[in-house]
Amino acid sequence: MTSSLLPIVLLLESTLPGNLVPAVRQDIMANQSGRAAARIRSFETTYGATPEMLEALSWLGRGLLAAGKPADAMAAASRTQSLAERALGTRHVDSDPRLTTALGAAVEVQGQALAQEGGRAEAVAYLQAQLARYRDSSIRNRIQKNINLLSLEGKPAPAIEAREYLGSEPPDLAALKGHPVLLFFWAHWCPDCKAMGPIVAAAADKFRARGLVVIAPTQRYGYIARGASATPAEELRYIDQARRRNYPGLLHVPVPVSETMFNEYGSSTIPTLVLIDRQGIVRLYRPGMMSEADLSARLENLLR
Repeated sequence: MTSSLLPIVLLLESTLPGNLVPAVRQDIMANQSGRAAARIRSFETTYGATPEMLEALSWLGRGLLAAGKPADAMAAASRTQSLAERALGTRHVDSDPRLTTALGAAVEVQGQALAQEGGRAEAVAYLQAQLARYRDSSIRNRIQKNINLLSLEGKPAPAIEAREYLGSEPPDLAALKGHPVLLFFWAHWCPDCKAMGPIVAAAADKFRARGLVVIAPTQRYGYIARGASATPAEELRYIDQARRRNYPGLLHVPVPVSETMFNEYGSSTIPTLVLIDRQGIVRLYRPGMMSEADLSARLENLLR
């Protein structure tokens, strides 16, 4: 095979069913959005707007947003949402995992693109409308997360639900007035949460004498080790085992087991860290990992 034919062959192979999304994600990581768009066009010409094609298109929107091209990202995401909704028809959003992913990403990108272009209020309004539309689906937390990223800091913290918990009973926020509070949202299956655990434990130890209260909400996901299905009682026992095994430095921390808290705080990305000041106002909303130095600096600033 001549070297001149190799790029064409690789493009054709990448646009076979099952290969498109990984190839597009690689293009995005390499900052090659034009090549990703070409792959998607080639696939769509041959196979149509399939769920796989729409998932890939949603990744293109994310890549364009990360590359600082909000207008192009908005166009890709808007088309993704329109085609995904058409493909779903009267079916529930969660009936096709690829369409669920595509639609959730499309809504997220449009909200973030609006905010990047200076329309923060417009972005929040759009996301709130989508939250109302998809409140009974798995993408609601993703939408709420993006609303919180744009608007939760500086607002009163949502309530701590404590109807079910592990460890000591979690106090409500009214009882914690005068104390800074760190919420650490985690899940029993989450490797990044395990990595974040020692960092949160170190902060708890360092700032306990200055009044810091740490609370670690989690929720059920319907399965346990290796994805085995489980009853609510079985999963709760498994969560407690995971807590004791993976978070030895946080066994003194109350653990609300609450889907409501995950919904209200939009914790679709875990870990999520939320820092609340002495008056109950959110001062930090951070989906994803955070370094020990960064977390310590934010706590020092808050306490000062």
